[in-house]
Amino acid sequence: MTSRNTPLNPTGRCTLVGSGPGDPELLTLKALKAIQAATVLLVDDLVSDDIVAYAKPGARIVHVGKRGGCKSTPQEFIEKMMIMAVREGENVVRLKGGDPFIFGRGGEEVEHLRAAGIEVQIINGITAGLAAVTSLGVPLTHRQHAHGVVFVTGHAKPGDAGTDWRALAETAFKAKLTLVIYMGVSGASRIQNELLAGLPASTPVAVIQNASMPTQRHITTTLGRLADAIGDSGLASPSVIVVGDVISGVAAAAGLPAQFRAA
Repeated sequence: MTSRNTPLNPTGRCTLVGSGPGDPELLTLKALKAIQAATVLLVDDLVSDDIVAYAKPGARIVHVGKRGGCKSTPQEFIEKMMIMAVREGENVVRLKGGDPFIFGRGGEEVEHLRAAGIEVQIINGITAGLAAVTSLGVPLTHRQHAHGVVFVTGHAKPGDAGTDWRALAETAFKAKLTLVIYMGVSGASRIQNELLAGLPASTPVAVIQNASMPTQRHITTTLGRLADAIGDSGLASPSVIVVGDVISGVAAAAGLPAQFRAA
């Protein structure tokens, strides 16, 4: 029997939460509180088990993996699950690696939820591109080496021409920009060749895998050797490629010859 105070059509809520690069200590307090309050969590593949462990007992945890080169849960299915759970009165947390609005499809999910009449809260997370260079002790911007930073994906949507790497390289050279490339390992050879149209082969590069995690590995090299260096190292996804003179200090510490470092 339904109580007079119980709504016939209960409405829950939905929060998109950025879990950061993987280290649970890099969670924001707001993200932690949202995870602990959730009754349903839809968890991306790159979210670490240590972060999922903060969910309260009895919470329903659904793994909806999405990783390049692997079998993924269809985006449409994830969006339908979120809408259904909210309409059933659940407190839904869509838990994403990094930040929901930086290559996390957070914008697409917000659009679908709002179209269904559901308001969404967004909780930012530390994006992998920032955590990756920070783990090496270098900045993304620097008054001498980099006047700005560009976050760009190396993985184009099917049917999309993707990034104009030649134009980006020319802009980066003229404006002294750091390039942070997500999902670029599989296309590293093509990206390298295109960037060389506007950037010197001696431009310092770092590739960081599993940023902030105990399994983190990285290499420092130059743009002219990028694809070969990745192949020699065995680094794979998830990795971030950072291109620019901010990496020069790391290159020096790694013992690269002077011609491989920024001036």
